[in-house]
Amino acid sequence: MEERLQKLLSAAGVCSRRQAEEYLKEGRVLVNGVPAGLGDKADPERDTVTFDGADIVKPEHFTYLMLHKPRLTVSTLSDDRGRPTVADLVADCPVRVWPVGRLDWDSEGLLLFTNDGALTNRLLHPSHQVEKEYLVTVRGDVDAALPVLTGPMELDGAPLAPARVRALGGNRLSVVIHEGKNRQVRRMCALAGLEVLRLKRVREGGLTLGALPRGQWRYLTVEEVRALTEG
Repeated sequence: MEERLQKLLSAAGVCSRRQAEEYLKEGRVLVNGVPAGLGDKADPERDTVTFDGADIVKPEHFTYLMLHKPRLTVSTLSDDRGRPTVADLVADCPVRVWPVGRLDWDSEGLLLFTNDGALTNRLLHPSHQVEKEYLVTVRGDVDAALPVLTGPMELDGAPLAPARVRALGGNRLSVVIHEGKNRQVRRMCALAGLEVLRLKRVREGGLTLGALPRGQWRYLTVEEVRALTEG
């Protein structure tokens, strides 16, 4: 069955549908050896679709897993500076998967992987607003910081959606957000006069990290996949 090329590239994990439009304009997508344009379609069972010369193959079966990302690891599949990447940690997965979103180099915790391009785009789209919970160890006056963290805040000149923040005792906080601005939790804490010493993502939507060891991964259960795809 014919599908728009933007959808095919997205489902294969090449890029988002919006980015696919740019690649089509640049002539980087070919169908049966001929440069394709915006609005063109192809049948993946009949046509050969390539991007920058590489065949685009839509997975027959989707794979979903979670990794307990350790600190000092890059949330990308490769790194031009030679740093450890999350790809190294899921290299024993028998199919190619990619990370859904990211965690900072110096943060740890739950990171989703899949080869389902449509789900990746949905989870990363701002309208999805999936909750993410972090356990944060800080240095500073927690009592004074709480009203700031739970009140109106701005980053990069734009207002943030209200965060849910709880003191867990000592110098630890639970921070729940559903936006994904760069280093958001760390920057929020800085605005509230706190220094983040350690940051760990323990929940994304209905998925929890649980007791998964640092640096290890596991497949999602059927129920967890259903919660992701139907939520």
